[in-house]
Amino acid sequence: MRKHNTFQIDVGGVKIGGNNPVSIQSMTNTSTSDPKKTLEQIDKLYEVGCEIVRVALPVKEDVKSFGQIVEKSPIPVIADIHFDYTLAIEAISVGAAKIRINPGNIGTIDKLEKVINKAISLDTPIRVGINSGSLEKELLKKYGGPTHEALVESAVKNVNLIKEIGHDKVVVSLKASDVLTTINAYREFAKQLNNPLHLGVTEAGTFLKGSIKNAIGIGSLLADGIGDTLRVSLTGSPVDEIKVGIYILQSLGLKSGINVISCPTCSRTAIDVEELAKMVEQKLLGIKKDLTIAVMGCSVNGPGEAREADIGVAGGKNKALIFKNGEVIKTVQKGDLINELIKELKQ
Repeated sequence: MRKHNTFQIDVGGVKIGGNNPVSIQSMTNTSTSDPKKTLEQIDKLYEVGCEIVRVALPVKEDVKSFGQIVEKSPIPVIADIHFDYTLAIEAISVGAAKIRINPGNIGTIDKLEKVINKAISLDTPIRVGINSGSLEKELLKKYGGPTHEALVESAVKNVNLIKEIGHDKVVVSLKASDVLTTINAYREFAKQLNNPLHLGVTEAGTFLKGSIKNAIGIGSLLADGIGDTLRVSLTGSPVDEIKVGIYILQSLGLKSGINVISCPTCSRTAIDVEELAKMVEQKLLGIKKDLTIAVMGCSVNGPGEAREADIGVAGGKNKALIFKNGEVIKTVQKGDLINELIKELKQ
């Protein structure tokens, strides 16, 4: 797929935009005032593939803790700022790799200028985060609500405003909880400016519904070649956000790693396909080698249907099969299946 032409920005060593791979982000849901707990969550995110993490900075009392988090985090930390422009300035001062602001929430132009000038002084990138829930009142009135046109006009206006002040290292997001509004907003913005784009569907919901909305929204844009970094928004564990983000990228051939495929099961199923597939995914989490592993429910159709997999397993009445490229290479006891599969993978 042809990629939308954007310029490159460096966020704490992670390159966003240009021809760089699409990076995956998440956001901590721990209290920023507790750096130990927040860093523990960041470590878990890093282990499953998170490349950039966002941390909210809601009050001045958290600036010191935020600085400790920035210093000890294994990945770049973005400061999430709302309303108080002084927090954005302080976040930049203590080493935030990027700050996320909605210029409409920061206040008067002189306050925004102070933030931008501080960012310029330390070469700190900015994400202009346009959200359907916090659009300027005049745009809501003009368009009759948070339409994709309103999102785009707000984003273009604010990017140009920041550029006029003198800063051009700006990443942009245009998020709505409505999937089609989100898709249309990014598509339209991509026609007008070439800033790197942070993809996401905001307030997407809990795991199942949220995963589907994100997969459709983010996946559609990536298939268009639009998008340089992403965050899957889910109500729940941010670790799940990373896993879903990785699966979205892998499904479009945009990220390497283990691809576990499994059959939908039928009355011929002789093993617990769901449980086995989950075990395989968990055991191989974080492996970046390109391999397709099949978990099939029966020995009747399994090896044949999944012959394009590099390696796979198929259930039998009393025993199970391990096959490579459709050819059975080993018959094993069901209780030994997962260990034998891992042994073959290591070889």
